[in-house]
Amino acid sequence: MIQTHAPVSASLLRRAGLPYFLIAFVARLPFAMMVVGVLTVVVSARGSLSLGGLTSAAVGLGTACFGPLLGAAADRFGQRPVLVILAIVNSVMLVVFALVVYSPSADALVLVTAVGIGASAPQVAPMSRSRLVAIINEQIPEDSRSRVLSGTMSYESAADETVFVFGPFLVGIIGSLIAPWAPLIGAAALTLIFVGAFALHPSGRHVSSDRDDDGRAPSAASELLRPSLLIVVIGILGVGLFFGAMLTSLTAFMADRGAPEEAGLLYGVMGVGSALLALGVAWLPPRFSLRARWLVFSGILLAASFLLPFADSPVTMAWALAAMGIGIGPTLVTQYSFGAARSPLGRSATVMTMLGSGVIVGQSIGSAVTGEIAQSLGTQASLLLPIASAAIVLLAGVLNWFASRTRARSR
Repeated sequence: MIQTHAPVSASLLRRAGLPYFLIAFVARLPFAMMVVGVLTVVVSARGSLSLGGLTSAAVGLGTACFGPLLGAAADRFGQRPVLVILAIVNSVMLVVFALVVYSPSADALVLVTAVGIGASAPQVAPMSRSRLVAIINEQIPEDSRSRVLSGTMSYESAADETVFVFGPFLVGIIGSLIAPWAPLIGAAALTLIFVGAFALHPSGRHVSSDRDDDGRAPSAASELLRPSLLIVVIGILGVGLFFGAMLTSLTAFMADRGAPEEAGLLYGVMGVGSALLALGVAWLPPRFSLRARWLVFSGILLAASFLLPFADSPVTMAWALAAMGIGIGPTLVTQYSFGAARSPLGRSATVMTMLGSGVIVGQSIGSAVTGEIAQSLGTQASLLLPIASAAIVLLAGVLNWFASRTRARSR
């Protein structure tokens, strides 16, 4: 029995296999590229920042409406058939969207197509979490599960952070070198190849049944509406809002300085630090409880966000972003750990998809609202939106503190 603080334990690595982690990492890249890619191509082709923000929000709307339903379908029918269908449909929708944007079609059709992208998005990250949680529960000794689960959530969150940094970065690079539509075509190809490979990976058999090892049926859908779980969803929605508001307000900040294309690179300062700190959560002592971690790290995020209105150059902005990175990564890890612990029986994929949807929906809404405020009220006003988003994350952490007080498994 291996008890290790490593983000992905050796025992889990052997059971899932190294190729699994490589495939799952690349397969989640298109999801991170969609919102920014859609925003970029709409602004370029239609010349409207407002329409670009609305289109990004439309992607989020599709994800919000259909993401949890797709997770429920994966719990009911297995991930493989659901993901294979989504890989094909989403690839087609990305190509169709690129064609529609450059056509003389009405803006309404652009928005409808964007909803289709979000609705068919294969949410590899929550599906991966569901698979790994299933493997841990099936094959890891009970006295080691808590530690392995914490390390696994740290790795998964760090992987998310990495792709959410490199996603916008890839969009910027590919769009600059080729054309604004190219990132969407690239995302379509990645989806078809790597999401397809993820769907067919042997690990899919661990989540192919809607019953547990004892033959018990899954919990009722109403269990997904428990307050303790909804608090986690609200908290992770706040993180998504922060991502969207921060990237959009940062773009406005750099546009004022004549270099909007460098926003993604500067954003990486926060993302890299956030990913490293997310991995570091695996080494935190058990006595530093999950509910305390949420409060502490979201508090750091909020405090650091107050530096934004005072940033007057890319250098001072980079310092503010680095400080915020200390708080955002560990907060995200903690929220996913709560989600895993509070998933009703047989609803793991549904819960993880709800949380994954929360991030992308929040990012879309944050981008849309912040883009509108930046255009109408200016950059300084838009920089207040990340502060408000961080406050939502902290408030959810306060509510979670009281919701967790009597739950022994929340530690």
